[in-house]
Amino acid sequence: MDSDLRHIREIETVSQGGPAARDSAVVQSWLRCLEKHRLDPSARSEAYILPAAELRLHRQRSEELIAIARSGIENLYALVAGQNYVLMLADRAGVTVEYLGDEAQKAALRRSGLYLGAEWSEARAGTCALGACIETGEALVIHQDDHFDVTHGGLSCTAAPIYDSRGALAAVLDISLLSSPRPKASQSLALNLVRQSARRIEMANIMAESRREWVLRLSGSPDFLDVDPEAAISLDGAGRVIGMTHNAARLMARAAGIDWRDAGALIGRPVSDFLGVRLDRLDDLTRQRPAAERFIETRDGHRLFAHAIEPRRQATRPAPRLAQPPRLPPALAELAGEDPAMAQVLARAAALAPRALPLLIEGETGTGKLTLARAIHQAGGGGAFTLLRCAELTDADEALVFGRTDGRRHEPGMLDQAGRGTLVLDKLGELPPRLQARLLQLASEGSYLPVGAIRPISPGLRLIATVQGDLAQAVETGGFRRDLYHCLAGASLRLPPLRDRMDLFWLADRIMACAFGQPVLLAPEVPARLAAHRWPGNLRELARLAETLAAILPQPRVGLSDLPLPMAAAPAPGQGGAALLSQMLRETGGNVSECARRLGVDRTTIHRRMRRLGLAARA
Repeated sequence: MDSDLRHIREIETVSQGGPAARDSAVVQSWLRCLEKHRLDPSARSEAYILPAAELRLHRQRSEELIAIARSGIENLYALVAGQNYVLMLADRAGVTVEYLGDEAQKAALRRSGLYLGAEWSEARAGTCALGACIETGEALVIHQDDHFDVTHGGLSCTAAPIYDSRGALAAVLDISLLSSPRPKASQSLALNLVRQSARRIEMANIMAESRREWVLRLSGSPDFLDVDPEAAISLDGAGRVIGMTHNAARLMARAAGIDWRDAGALIGRPVSDFLGVRLDRLDDLTRQRPAAERFIETRDGHRLFAHAIEPRRQATRPAPRLAQPPRLPPALAELAGEDPAMAQVLARAAALAPRALPLLIEGETGTGKLTLARAIHQAGGGGAFTLLRCAELTDADEALVFGRTDGRRHEPGMLDQAGRGTLVLDKLGELPPRLQARLLQLASEGSYLPVGAIRPISPGLRLIATVQGDLAQAVETGGFRRDLYHCLAGASLRLPPLRDRMDLFWLADRIMACAFGQPVLLAPEVPARLAAHRWPGNLRELARLAETLAAILPQPRVGLSDLPLPMAAAPAPGQGGAALLSQMLRETGGNVSECARRLGVDRTTIHRRMRRLGLAARA
């Protein structure tokens, strides 16, 4: 095409030092593409979307930033979505780790690379807003044939950097159009919106990090100082800089006469090196005084208005009184017999049941996590009991879970179904990363944002999550969000495996009676075999055994030959040991004769074992 040929020739002219009617940022990017990245302007390159596993790693590394930025990017998208913009948040490598776009344009957006998982580094994509922003650290617009690769010639992209509190580039925020008939100057408003959003994300980040430090917020105007400041600096107890937003880094660098790109050199220096303020006078800059009176000067003579925020102090509380163990609600009391470990679990569950705190229930497969969750729900006052099976969800199921809002129309999701009841997240560790990010707001703030919505919803429900494996280990290896885990794991219960429980026979009696519809008589040798079995499937395995026996036996009697072959095999010597005998003595009230009958041995054997183990019989 003629337009492609003209574009290639223009790049060649620039490479030879010729004139170009382009912004300096565009020209410099073209030169980097040619000289640094060795790209060919005549080669058309398709958008590159990372494989799912690689994308997951990038998102995991950016999880904290995504969580902090979520509110800001969703508010920005709400402002520009009506103009067909796509919003992307990319990490330092140029990989899109968060994306908001029109589902109706999904196929076209993916082809163009305006999609989750697309890599927009200059080395990969040539001149583009995301890549050039990463290279320069500056906000900019790359419009249509500003792009190096002619494949992207129809796009109009606007990006701004997001810096961490140490002055390092953390991410890039971008809004892009598939096509725009308007000139580049039309994107000035988009550029301003992206800059503002990036600044607010940085502000949210430093405030989240600086709960125990002084924070000095700055603005050129007193009217917006307390509501929308332009910059912020966090200080340690000696008045040294320990964190800053990018605007703060620029003004301090200017005051000190150094390059803002060397922002790391600002960390650790006294704030008085840059601003006419001392630590012992920060009290004068709090809200106790009107904003118009809270002004300071930079060392290079610029006047600013300041708002000092004091560190949060941990309130001292009187020591709590020791409380008596709560009486278990019926729904919880029926879950266990005389087992010390379960008694502790159920007592803690009873204390937590009336409270709407997020709760994590851990345990091996089949230990009764969902049963316990339902019992806690019943003990806590009712409402809807909604089960969300995390293993069956994908990243595309956001609307299914959180609902969707399109104008005035709202399509309810599962959170709407839960209402003010209980939402159980079964097998939380298998929840897809995108849904983990969305769930964080609900777990930490009690609210969530439906897909396409601007205002969050506060449903007033309680969250209970079940975990089968070691979720803490998954957090350490990057397989699960650390912030979400800590929101849910503050109140946790761990169910013991059946092989470690002391109420096995109590459970077996109840489960067998339920399956048969009446009490079941066990042959004398059966209890010993049940106790010797390892029960890898726990309560679920015991229930399946009971159901199978009820289906095949004509009478409610279970003999040794009725058990599955591995279970019917004689237990190894010593198997069951003290735990089995202690359990049997409790079950029988210390009746040695009944213990002997159940274990299929004579009374003298029981007495001999009791003497050896130091156990006492009933008086």
